[in-house]
Amino acid sequence: MSRKQMVRPGGRSARVQAAVHTAVRALMSEVGRDALTVPLVAQRAGVTPSTIYRRWGDLQELLSDVAVERLRPETAPQDLGDLRADLTAWAEQFLDEMASPPGRAYLRDALLGNPDGSNAGQCSAYAAEQIEVILARAADRAERAPGVETVMDRVVAPLVYRILFRPADLDTAYARDLVTGLLDTRAHPGR
Repeated sequence: MSRKQMVRPGGRSARVQAAVHTAVRALMSEVGRDALTVPLVAQRAGVTPSTIYRRWGDLQELLSDVAVERLRPETAPQDLGDLRADLTAWAEQFLDEMASPPGRAYLRDALLGNPDGSNAGQCSAYAAEQIEVILARAADRAERAPGVETVMDRVVAPLVYRILFRPADLDTAYARDLVTGLLDTRAHPGR
């Protein structure tokens, strides 16, 4: 069982997590990521370094936890009235946010301090939840739509790969092309 699974939700634990996350975000903007240390974060958060080590293990796991929280979508996807428009708008926004320098840093942090894969799974779940909303709206409008995993494989996965490993010349046209390829192939399965 990982440290995060042993932590009780709510109460003091929630207050400590909030204080530490706030301290990390503030310090990252004040002194930069490379200057962060567990003692510095602990001092700012008003906890002992041992509290951070006990809860997160090390600085990289803490940064990973903060990154996962920062990657959580704050709003539901736009409802523009049809599947193509909704999915295209979502993919463009996802690309814009994740390809930004802070977005790339959060993606890397979420993956680096993640020995058991739970943070990567949570980030994937955030995207899947957003896609599920878009697909449910399409179903309500009686539009033919692919499954969540198909969208994850054909739109989200290539975007994340390019963001992390091949960001040069990455633009919203690429996101639009992925959605077009998915939806046009779905309409013409022989392609």
